[in-house]
Amino acid sequence: MNLDSIKVLQKELSDLIGVSGYEDEVGNFILSIIEKEGLADKAWKDPLGNILVIIQGTKESERVLFDAHTDEIGFMVSHIDQKGFLRFVPVGGWDTRILLGQTIVIPTDSGENFHGIIGSNPPHLTSPSERKKTVSIDQMYIDIGLNSKEQVEASNISVGSVGTLVSPFVDFPNNMVRGKAFDDRTGCNVLIHLLRELKDINSQNETLLFNFAVQEEFDRIGTVTGAFKLNPTLAIAVENTTAADVPNIKPSKIPVYIGKGPAISVADKSIISSPHVNKRLIENAKIGNIPYQIKKPMYGKTDAGKIQMTREGVKSTVVSVPCRYIHSPTSLLKLDDISNTIELLKAFIENEAKI
Repeated sequence: MNLDSIKVLQKELSDLIGVSGYEDEVGNFILSIIEKEGLADKAWKDPLGNILVIIQGTKESERVLFDAHTDEIGFMVSHIDQKGFLRFVPVGGWDTRILLGQTIVIPTDSGENFHGIIGSNPPHLTSPSERKKTVSIDQMYIDIGLNSKEQVEASNISVGSVGTLVSPFVDFPNNMVRGKAFDDRTGCNVLIHLLRELKDINSQNETLLFNFAVQEEFDRIGTVTGAFKLNPTLAIAVENTTAADVPNIKPSKIPVYIGKGPAISVADKSIISSPHVNKRLIENAKIGNIPYQIKKPMYGKTDAGKIQMTREGVKSTVVSVPCRYIHSPTSLLKLDDISNTIELLKAFIENEAKI
């Protein structure tokens, strides 16, 4: 697998802005790749913004869904004061301890991006006891350098405008990369490369379905409608997941490790994974000599938890790329783990284990 291609696409996807409910920039980018490269028999955007894809197999009754979400966590403007400062509420799950002093970007309908800084009462003007307390979001504001409510509104920023924290994409040693929104642009990267790899598979029995889903970070909305439309019989959600292989974490508490390959979930807070689907993944990984790891239960929720409840029920599981510092302004992962995740899903489709 070409790590350069993986890195280029990871950067392109990471740099896009797509807060939950506002994923059009990401979805349009993905759909344009699929259409330009002719990667599917059918691909379209549904009313919510999901990018749905079908590769027709010889067996219409066997329908395998791969799901990755396009949205990222962010913020929504909830109030503009007379001096031009913005109050905000979170969209998705932020750790409020890391927000102060962070830079934020707010895209507008006019195409202009406004950059801001998250602030609160300056430490110089607070007491020692106040500085020991975690600052809540309702005590924070965003400063975008404008001097009045009128200036803000004239700049096409209003209550309901969304933004997110920014972090530039940077190369690290050992094939590691840093950037924003890896959860779950990494999964999108995996599925786009998987679609490209499918061109080399000569015979395809199962019909393959893809949902680049919206609003995962807001109760996994897009996967519900997407899975209902595509009607799968088996499904794999492709995610980023927490690699807590860092200081101060006991080995018994580390869900997955960077560099040990894709993580197969046995259970999270939303699903008990299908043993059948996991067996097919594991046996084909062994045949292909593809590294993998089992993610410790029960961390997080994923689209798979919603997919499994589609119609009369769908055998489902989760395959994740390990990533440090997700749900923060910046994340860190290893490109080899993305490559091996692509290889694992390709091996699952080819299914030499005949499961």
